[in-house]
Amino acid sequence: MKVLLIGESMGLFMAEEPGPLYKAHRFISSIAGAEYNVAVGLSRLGHTPVYCTRLGEDPIGRQILDGMAENHIDTGLVSRTNEQPTGLMLKGSTQEGDPEIAYYRQGSAASKMAPRDVDRLDLSGIDWLHVTGIFPAVSDSAMSATVRLLDRVSALGIPVSFDPNLRPQLWPDERTMVSALNRLAGYAQVVLPGIGEGKLLTGHGHERDIAAYYHSRGAPSVIVKLGGDGAYYSANSGGSGYASGIEVERIVDTVGAGDGFAVGVISALIEGLPLSEAARRGNAIGAIQISHKSDNEGLPTREELRAVLAAGKVCAR
Repeated sequence: MKVLLIGESMGLFMAEEPGPLYKAHRFISSIAGAEYNVAVGLSRLGHTPVYCTRLGEDPIGRQILDGMAENHIDTGLVSRTNEQPTGLMLKGSTQEGDPEIAYYRQGSAASKMAPRDVDRLDLSGIDWLHVTGIFPAVSDSAMSATVRLLDRVSALGIPVSFDPNLRPQLWPDERTMVSALNRLAGYAQVVLPGIGEGKLLTGHGHERDIAAYYHSRGAPSVIVKLGGDGAYYSANSGGSGYASGIEVERIVDTVGAGDGFAVGVISALIEGLPLSEAARRGNAIGAIQISHKSDNEGLPTREELRAVLAAGKVCAR
């Protein structure tokens, strides 16, 4: 199955030693971006991710193209430019909590994507579209490009999943962020908020009320991520419940957990599995990812996923 993703891939430089970023002396180079992470995960499970982005003609852009090739990600919708650089980010190292992050993406090649770029895309053969709330926050033109793509796939009857993936620092203010993300969620057949995100976006604190909010706005399916407690799933056609969390013996890095969850949900649904199994698979892949340092290197193969689901936990490496 072909899954289309639109977003910004960036160079990632991870500090090797714990502490504030400004004191870091050594970094490991990798690739970051929520949509890139999802693409990598889908590929490892045997699906065909198609990535739509814009890269600079620079070493980081080349590194990202090589990474896509190594992970069997279709680059037919990737464009390159000499006019803007590829974005990058720094990630700190921490032994507890979320790591410090610094973005360098303002004016990047991807941030200049516009509706005219989307109008040129060949969408033939696309079976699914996954969108996050990150890329639309990068610039006004990125928001417009995302809406144009959603309009196009909706007209073609292509299902959409939407992960709000809040990045408040990229939006001018909270009110704008909430309005924009709920507008985008209105296009989706599957909405994937975290419990904290859902509270901010809907004004409701309970997972059942968050799901009901998005059902009322047209989403057939909603899965609310509950962190270590698992996930709550709900279909407006009937059927809701909880998928238990997966035990992780050693948490290494929480970044990428939500992207891993999205991989599990999307892959399960396009394989015809029920929403309950999609939530269960999402929990498992999210748990596997946080036992690794990189944003996407821990995403499992089908065999690795099967082993974790059978064991019910992620063992320390």
